[in-house]
Amino acid sequence: MIRNKFSVLIYIIIGLAVIGLVSQLFTNTTSFITSIFTMIGFGLAVFAVIYFVFLRKRAPSSDMKKYKQAVKQSKSKYKDTKKQTQTKHTQPMQIKKKTHKRASHLRVIDGNKHKRKNRATF
Repeated sequence: MIRNKFSVLIYIIIGLAVIGLVSQLFTNTTSFITSIFTMIGFGLAVFAVIYFVFLRKRAPSSDMKKYKQAVKQSKSKYKDTKKQTQTKHTQPMQIKKKTHKRASHLRVIDGNKHKRKNRATF
């Protein structure tokens, strides 16, 4: 019940504001326009002060630094492949360089492979 009264009150205030703006626009146009531009200018000035004082000097987080480093690595890695594909078209004979494969991090564990179970005798 209180919500309904509150929403009706909000609608009445908004309606009166619209009526006031329209009447001000038709009766005193020049002062209305100057007051609108003054409010917009004041709002931009406050936003600029808040942005340059508080928001601009924030140091980037360590996650952002790591992300930028990863992007840089990725760009440098894939730039080389683009250059190679372009040179392949211009030079038909090209000597391929041998690339060394990294050692695998997996390892084979030798077990008792030579002992077979005799499945017939259980």
